[in-house]
Amino acid sequence: MVDTHAHIYSSQFHKDEIQDVIERAVEKGIEKIYMPNIDHTSIDSMLELENKYPGTCLPMMGLHPCHVKKDFMRELYIVEEWLSKKKFAAVGEIGTDLYWDTTYVEQQKEAFEIQLSLAEKHNLPVVIHCRNSMHETIDMINKPQWSTIRGIFHCFSGTAEQAKEIVGKGFLLGIGGVVTFKNSGLNTVLKDVSVQHLVLETDSPYLAPVPHRGKRNEPSYLDLILKKVSEIYGQPEDAIEAVTTRNASALFSL
Repeated sequence: MVDTHAHIYSSQFHKDEIQDVIERAVEKGIEKIYMPNIDHTSIDSMLELENKYPGTCLPMMGLHPCHVKKDFMRELYIVEEWLSKKKFAAVGEIGTDLYWDTTYVEQQKEAFEIQLSLAEKHNLPVVIHCRNSMHETIDMINKPQWSTIRGIFHCFSGTAEQAKEIVGKGFLLGIGGVVTFKNSGLNTVLKDVSVQHLVLETDSPYLAPVPHRGKRNEPSYLDLILKKVSEIYGQPEDAIEAVTTRNASALFSL
């Protein structure tokens, strides 16, 4: 399996326990853990994990929308500098967020488009955050200049119509712990979308799946997400695992 989205460099994972976190994931059959960046403060910790667990912990580079402030251009210079000197799996986590604070929404949109340009320049996929901004994000992606961009709509929780529009543009849906929540509605939405358009993620340490909801999430819980997706599609877990792993491998090999 592949965890396409995990912030395991987060301070919620103490340095003296990260080895155990990785080992538990490997024991569950997770071969790769893709790490989205947040801002300049997360880079060193993220790259330290890449160096310690090469081939298992794989970094992305980007500026998270919740960390877009008045100095966002300075942050983007750092992102651009890193992308020019080192190989990353994707440009991420990027996008817009209208849930926490809308003070810098216009700056978020500008940062998003700049990072889409960087992804195009470096021939990298993108990993998109769009909390409470699904419609706005789809509209931005629909612009003609981004017709060749591919990536993941991370933590997808939209409607069936939005899902169809996203996959119609060649993007994948990142399915995480929310799919196990009783009232998420994803069990209905996903029935209208082929598993060929999905990848699995934990978003560790956030959004732990049932029965760990409310607790710290970790990559080893990906099997609970796999199990739920398997139930929704009425297909064996190994079949879902094979397809979603293949999807992730194809995307990140761009």
